[in-house]
Amino acid sequence: MKNIPLLALKLLLGIYIAFCLIIAALNYAVAPGASARTAEIISNIWHFYENEFKTGLILAASVLSLILIKKNERNVMRRKNYIGFLIAALAVHIIGPVITGTKELYFFSMPLPWSSFSIQVFNPSTSFHHSFTSHWGLSGIGALLVFVVIYNIVIFAGTLLFGRRLQCSQLCLFNGFASEVFSETFPLLGKKKKKAGSRLKTFFSIMRVILLAVAAFFTLTAALSAAGIITESNNSLLHSLESYKYLTTELLMAMFFWVVFTGRGYCHYCPAGTVLAFLSRAAGQKIRTDLTDCIECGRCSRACPMSIDVKSFAAEGKSVVDFNCVGCGHCVDVCPTATLGYSTRFLDYIKSRINNEEASQTP
Repeated sequence: MKNIPLLALKLLLGIYIAFCLIIAALNYAVAPGASARTAEIISNIWHFYENEFKTGLILAASVLSLILIKKNERNVMRRKNYIGFLIAALAVHIIGPVITGTKELYFFSMPLPWSSFSIQVFNPSTSFHHSFTSHWGLSGIGALLVFVVIYNIVIFAGTLLFGRRLQCSQLCLFNGFASEVFSETFPLLGKKKKKAGSRLKTFFSIMRVILLAVAAFFTLTAALSAAGIITESNNSLLHSLESYKYLTTELLMAMFFWVVFTGRGYCHYCPAGTVLAFLSRAAGQKIRTDLTDCIECGRCSRACPMSIDVKSFAAEGKSVVDFNCVGCGHCVDVCPTATLGYSTRFLDYIKSRINNEEASQTP
């Protein structure tokens, strides 16, 4: 009986991957050459998958994951992750489409430079522009520009306050949500793998540099195209190249890691995550290891989905400051002695203020 929730969770992940592959094939291979009616049907299926289906999936997978982990772990951090992703999904996939009348808001739910889709909508020569103007008109496009700017400011400023955890472990609706709500199932096939070795880490490091450079290039060219500096023909070519990049190095590669290795494989080289990693350094993001005494059990290192050797830091009483840390809090939850704690300079300041106020009220 105890394996039923795990089997159900694995089944959900398998269904999600299968549907994703089928719908991607329909949308990118079939729809462009299909009749208007067929293309519309494919679009409706795609939108249902990206919105209602994904939101229901996050809810169901979160419940199953909590059932699996609640007996042995405090899971405070992970429970907050699930709540964050569910709120984000409801806002982007359910409430937002109802209010705005368009089901493609998820194109704007990732910070720059993850993709240039949120910039292409302002270019009159793109399909994104025509799609959104048909719903909102030119005034709506202006409102969307304000939203995109505010959204990115909120994410970047929020990261400077709360660290990379905000986006990568609570709001990301691309790979972040899947890596958290399905964390107990990875890899989907076979037994749990050992942590990433030196060769795989080198591969991730190379991919990080390449993907960041490529994403920055597409973002810059999309901005130049929207400004009329790049011609429509060049813009179409760049859009095709970016779509190919998304399908191969991001969507398919992310799912490949889900099946054979870990849920956070893509997070090692996500271009948006790379930018946020630099900001999290500026925020003073760290995992404290001095709240109690470390017993060197190693559970923290085994729990880390980013292959960080947390135990080696904790054994010496040093804070974990690592470029790969996404702030998921798995290590914090599994620590049997509550030695670990997630923090940033801003969070430390808030805790200090609270402690001082409590101390001043003590007779």
